[in-house]
Amino acid sequence: RRSLDEVMATGTPDSQARFGQSVKGLLTEKVNTCGTDVIALTKQVLKGSRSSELLGQAARNMVLQEDAILHSEDSLRKMAIITTHLQYQQEAIQKNVEQSSDLQDQLNHLL
Repeated sequence: RRSLDEVMATGTPDSQARFGQSVKGLLTEKVNTCGTDVIALTKQVLKGSRSSELLGQAARNMVLQEDAILHSEDSLRKMAIITTHLQYQQEAIQKNVEQSSDLQDQLNHLL
């Protein structure tokens, strides 16, 4: 078996040129493939950062929606309390009206 140096040394100039061309071709192909891989990887990284940005926005929107829901629930509770209070007031006024009309009837009977 001969070493690469021996082949290069004993080979004709034509075979050396072919060998050089094939090595150059392989290296060029590898460089181009690496370039393509780097571009694809860069696109993935950019897409990933965009995805994380969108996830962050979605999380912020969820927090805002939760706050809005809690606020509306709080408002509903307050409205329920106010409504109940108004109902009690209305019932009290109704009783006063009934009592005053009863009192008026009694006074009319006395007169």
